[in-house]
Amino acid sequence: MNQVLKQLQPEFNKECEKLGISVSDKQSEQLLNYLSSLLKWNKAFNLTAIRDPKEALYLHLLDSVVVSPAIKQFDSCLDVGTGGGLPGIPLAILNPNKEFTLLDTNSKKTRFLKQVVYELGLKNVTVVNKRVQDFQSDSGYACILSRAFASLKDMTDWTWHLLAKGGQWLAMKGVYPQQEIEELAETLELVESKQVKVPNLDATRYFIYLQKIS
Repeated sequence: MNQVLKQLQPEFNKECEKLGISVSDKQSEQLLNYLSSLLKWNKAFNLTAIRDPKEALYLHLLDSVVVSPAIKQFDSCLDVGTGGGLPGIPLAILNPNKEFTLLDTNSKKTRFLKQVVYELGLKNVTVVNKRVQDFQSDSGYACILSRAFASLKDMTDWTWHLLAKGGQWLAMKGVYPQQEIEELAETLELVESKQVKVPNLDATRYFIYLQKIS
């Protein structure tokens, strides 16, 4: 593990506790080992623009961990445009009883993700290197989530065929996407929007839940 991250582990654990998110010692190690690998592979694979470990701890790891309570009702999740595995990998570590599929078109990024999944022993993660429009699922997903992937309209249009009956989309946005919501198809409805504060970040996150109108 990156030595800076090792030193930051008590701080990370404390921030998770403030968020009301239970993290075991093993999960804490896995989360920081994942971030350490992300920063290490980043030098060759260009996985993130953030290179400072402490900055990455808050902007990447805690910004993903904070999503965990938002998916408690879903048993299967598709992380679309996962990139370096955010938020999919942290969520899979915190929710070992849920199934996660991480989808991205960039083969370098999915190669990194497969290595991380192997190294961390994550049995509940499947990594897929495909365009979302070309990806198929027989059963569909209870939750399709994205973090800075696309507009709400594009996200729902491109993944319509992947949502299970009764499932929901969950989009994470930095600002409330009022215009994007107004541009949604009439066959969709806004179920809920939640405002979440990430510790030590001067920013608000909005969780937008959408579903098909039955």
